[in-house]
Amino acid sequence: MHNNSVKAYKSIFLIGMMGAGKSSFGKYCSKELGYQFVDLDEELENRTGVKIPEIFAKEGEEGFRRRETDLLREFIEKEGFIVATGGGVVMRDENRQILKNGNACVVHLTVSPRICFFRTRNSSRPLLQTENPMQTIENLMRDRDLLYTEVRDFSLDTDKLSFNQMCKELLKELGKEK
Repeated sequence: MHNNSVKAYKSIFLIGMMGAGKSSFGKYCSKELGYQFVDLDEELENRTGVKIPEIFAKEGEEGFRRRETDLLREFIEKEGFIVATGGGVVMRDENRQILKNGNACVVHLTVSPRICFFRTRNSSRPLLQTENPMQTIENLMRDRDLLYTEVRDFSLDTDKLSFNQMCKELLKELGKEK
């Protein structure tokens, strides 16, 4: 944990690999907790009027990451939100600083490579348009795991827990058990 004291968080940020369930769990949990839900990728698509793969194609990953940082900076200040971030949000040092220093609870949703592959196998995610998506997933996880650990307050295992169980764990961690 990077926060040593118990404090009231403004919002909850979900980090983790694509396919970890950040958007699905975020939507579920926001209803349970009465928070507003936002998916940063969807928000970016809504604001730009184009899909993420198009942003990658036109501006490259760097252009996409720059836009992502702007949204992250905006939402870290908001209150009462559950925010699903993109899987690679932790790749930029600036984003890690925003997540570590903001008044938000950062929850790392973990997923095994096998389950991640299964959940993303029919997607058009730009980073998985490779000859060997499973190898790509394993490489991304290896590159990102320490970065997720650096910024998270705690983790929830999406392979084993239902959304209901995850929500209960989240409430327990936040000290708001029902």
